[in-house]
Amino acid sequence: MTDWKDKAEAWWETSIIEMSPGVIRYHGEAIEDLIGTLSFPEMIWFMLRGERPQPGQANLLGCALVAAVDHGPQAPSIAIARMAATCGIGINGAMASAVNALGDVHGGAGEQAVEFYQRIAARADAMDLSDAVAAEMDALAATGQKFVPGFGHRFHPIDPRAPRLLSLVDKAADDGLVSGNFAAIGRAVEEELERRKGRRIPMNIDGATAVVYAELDFPPPLCRGLFILSRSVGVLAHTWEQMQRGERNKGPLPRDATWKYTPKTTS
Repeated sequence: MTDWKDKAEAWWETSIIEMSPGVIRYHGEAIEDLIGTLSFPEMIWFMLRGERPQPGQANLLGCALVAAVDHGPQAPSIAIARMAATCGIGINGAMASAVNALGDVHGGAGEQAVEFYQRIAARADAMDLSDAVAAEMDALAATGQKFVPGFGHRFHPIDPRAPRLLSLVDKAADDGLVSGNFAAIGRAVEEELERRKGRRIPMNIDGATAVVYAELDFPPPLCRGLFILSRSVGVLAHTWEQMQRGERNKGPLPRDATWKYTPKTTS
């Protein structure tokens, strides 16, 4: 019996939570001591890192989470959630539908930007930053990738969220909470893009949140998870709004704006 109990206990071994009747502890701290003393961004940090953040670190994380909450129904994840809500599947189903759309193309650019910044940082250990940026951009282009993750926006000539986040990173660097190195890398990428393209291609929300997450030393895969946490708030708000309207089976187009049918041609 002891061998089976030991095997069962080891099956989902974790350092995150301890739980028994009347006891819930996260990373060794009782839930009743965390409730009312940690904000939600602090709790996210604590759960992912196993330690409490400095107040300024949690504030910077919270700012990045606020910035990416919503981008309207033109964002596929939001549109999918609203359509799903009209199918009557409930909040959980609509939110899951939205989250499942957050892949490499829609939702993955922040993670990709962190990886890109980190590769530049590694090169910058042995060369000037501008040379490191140029070398990594050449390496990226050699893979066939046409876009630099985190830069340019199909809707905003200047993404209003990015400058604000960068200014907060600058303040955090002045306060000694972060290094400021990744903010410098992001700006250097902007400069190199302008030199190559002959026009300004500003940092977007993905590039700016990637600066924040890289400065706070979050691994790239977690950065996509953080984006999903953030966007889930907007998804919830849109899902709930849509559910209040009582519309049924609302598709991606109005009924009088149907698709174009193109018959197959035979050779």
